[in-house]
Amino acid sequence: MEVNELLKIMVDKKASDMHLRVPSPPVLRIDGALVTQEDLPSMDSKDIEMAFERIATPTHRSVFLKEKELDFAYSIPGLARFRVNVMRQRGTISIAFRMVPFDVLSIDDLELPRVLKDLILKPYGLILITGPAGSGKSTTTAALVNYINQNEKRNIITIEDTIEYLHSNNKSIIAQRDIGDDTQSFAIALKHAQRHDPDIIVVGEMRDPDTISNAIRVAETGRLVIGILNANDTIQAIDHIFEVFPEDKQKQIRIQLSRVLEAILSQKLITRISGGRIAIFDIMIVDGKIKRSIQDSMTISSNNGNLFGMDQTLADLVKNGVISPDEALSKCQNAEFLRDILQAKSQKTKVKSQSV
Repeated sequence: MEVNELLKIMVDKKASDMHLRVPSPPVLRIDGALVTQEDLPSMDSKDIEMAFERIATPTHRSVFLKEKELDFAYSIPGLARFRVNVMRQRGTISIAFRMVPFDVLSIDDLELPRVLKDLILKPYGLILITGPAGSGKSTTTAALVNYINQNEKRNIITIEDTIEYLHSNNKSIIAQRDIGDDTQSFAIALKHAQRHDPDIIVVGEMRDPDTISNAIRVAETGRLVIGILNANDTIQAIDHIFEVFPEDKQKQIRIQLSRVLEAILSQKLITRISGGRIAIFDIMIVDGKIKRSIQDSMTISSNNGNLFGMDQTLADLVKNGVISPDEALSKCQNAEFLRDILQAKSQKTKVKSQSV
């Protein structure tokens, strides 16, 4: 089957990812679960090589031949865009597609917390968006950029690897830079972006010392920086930033981070009872107490500062019949705490029904 036909099946079945790998039929990830397409034939090495030839440019093929790794974007007009990763395994090509819809969903469409509308309009500082791989960080970031674009006159520069959602100028003007095609690295792009009169810079990955230190430095100049990094929760995100630096640099980074950090959003995707997924958040609003804890190397717990807890959100979703108790417990941060909340809510509902 031609690769564009497979991608149409992927879109029709609302899959987030598709994997082409020898010797297997195409495998889709639907609502977080891998589903082998048993009704389609298994693919051999020639099938996947032909798929790669169909979607790759001569430049892509040259890069892959040299590096044996490749990331790029592929579009089918009127259908969707896809983030593509190609690698070699056991002498054959393996291709992974991540679907990126043409339309950027809004904060309301995604049912994101309303507090994000206030956070994203801050004039300067650093906002971190965290979560494990595949948790929807890019989709949330695109929704935040879209909200700014609809409501504020700002100059926005995004640095991405690769560009996923495409933004058009509305009230804001937006430049989207692709690592490899438009710039060499996140760190270099951040260094030079300041000369382009930005109000907001979005950093697609914060994982190395140069990128992190440059992002903090830009935030210190009075710009808003939105940075994405992989971490399981808000506390781990802070720890991750310090761990990438040598010990003799950590004190200075702590001081700088404490001055600019405004909020950390940690998110996960959970499965609805009715099908599909919804994002849940742990949101840390960085107040004076947290800033002092960061600067003085003190432990930050869920009792510090103003946090919107993920487990409380899970409990509310169970109460409202959106997700099952088992799904909530599988994604919670503190199972004992969540069980207590669910039990208290259950007892309260019983008392209320008996009184009626």
